[in-house]
Amino acid sequence: MAIEKVRKHLAQWHAEHRIQELDVSSATVELAAQALGCEPERIAKSLSFLVNDGAILIVAAGDAKIDNAKYKAVFGTKAKMLAKDEVNDKIGHEVGGVCPFGVNEGVAIYLDESLKRFTTVFPACGSSNSAIELTICELETYTPNQGWIDVCKGWNE
Repeated sequence: MAIEKVRKHLAQWHAEHRIQELDVSSATVELAAQALGCEPERIAKSLSFLVNDGAILIVAAGDAKIDNAKYKAVFGTKAKMLAKDEVNDKIGHEVGGVCPFGVNEGVAIYLDESLKRFTTVFPACGSSNSAIELTICELETYTPNQGWIDVCKGWNE
């Protein structure tokens, strides 16, 4: 089960006990914000893309949208999201629970600048009814990421 992979991953920092398992779905930004009682933009959504036949994740603020020109400038190709039926196989989590922890080997993870405006954010934890509140420093530490990128729009306008 994906949430157990996430628990194991977060145990390295003794943070596994901070996972919130909710009684309601948190599978979308809106549902997660309602369930957690926070602003939708503080939901750290994980977006799955295909780049050169490999899967990547971009973790961005809940109100951010991919800017195609910025994406192409960073990755050298047009943004192509994984199909819903490819996500679990390529990333290791089902849609609605995709997060930057406990993912499959070889998945490159990037953090988008849209998250830096918050003190804390809420990424999912491998299921459609889980989340964890992390500081930006914790998100950066707990996520095996490739660094910060700026590929989103709509959040700073």
